[in-house]
Amino acid sequence: MRSMLRAKIFRILLFLLFLPTAHGGTVALVLNQHSGPYAEYARALGDTLDPARFPLGLYPSPEHFSLPPPATEIIVAAGTDALRQALARGGNTPILAVLLPRQNYERILAEHGKHKARVSAIYLDQPPARLAAFARHLLPQQKRIGLLLSHDTRPQFPALRQALLNQGLTPDSEDSDGEGNLLPALNNLFARNNILLAMPDATIYKRDNIRSILVTSYRYQKPVIAFSAAFVQAGALAALYSTPTQIARQTAELLATLGSSLPPPMPPNQFAISINQNVAESLGLALPDEAAVRRALTHEREAR
Repeated sequence: MRSMLRAKIFRILLFLLFLPTAHGGTVALVLNQHSGPYAEYARALGDTLDPARFPLGLYPSPEHFSLPPPATEIIVAAGTDALRQALARGGNTPILAVLLPRQNYERILAEHGKHKARVSAIYLDQPPARLAAFARHLLPQQKRIGLLLSHDTRPQFPALRQALLNQGLTPDSEDSDGEGNLLPALNNLFARNNILLAMPDATIYKRDNIRSILVTSYRYQKPVIAFSAAFVQAGALAALYSTPTQIARQTAELLATLGSSLPPPMPPNQFAISINQNVAESLGLALPDEAAVRRALTHEREAR
């Protein structure tokens, strides 16, 4: 009888040992604000996560987040202000930053150097290889690519320069660290190059500058490849970007495979394409359709 009981207990223990481990803690989601892309991200993350494994605690603004509850396993900070608040108030809880450019993430971490080991990110910035391939497939006849750089994006230029060279393109750049040299830098770039490739740089591509940049591009009859759908709606030729919903899906995938430590910061693994056909017609450009460009980019990613 005792041997049968011991055998039964052993089978139960063996069964429990090989059960999949579930996350027992809450995911604290801190938003810059509860509207626009942040609200879209929050809805998509809530729809994607399994609530039984990943209970989601929502903080609709940084001010609502003071201390993470004891059961919090990870803080997801959506936006720059949310990341600052999470670093200031999150204690030792790991933090995943989303919906912010790489330059903002690195600047904030430089202010909180002691926290680097417990923080990671999914950038808004597209990987250089994907961005370079997008420029080549969109406008295969145009080889000279110009970029405006500030002190924030200058460190990222070597990797993008190499990716453009790998696609048979010729990269060129001008520095634009202040308001006074934006238009001179633009004029120099457009005089030498076929395309302006815009990087997510809040120092250069802020709301007050967008109109001047686009007017100058029309004057030279040279297109702008941008980093957001809003930029395309304003008059850029095209954009390669990732939506909040796509980044939410990537977040859920990361949480599902999360081990004892966070992975290094990473670019988005999904992307969207937007093309302004009216701008293409005004510039006399015949472009492939979005589906053809998407297939080409997907094929290149799978080939690597």
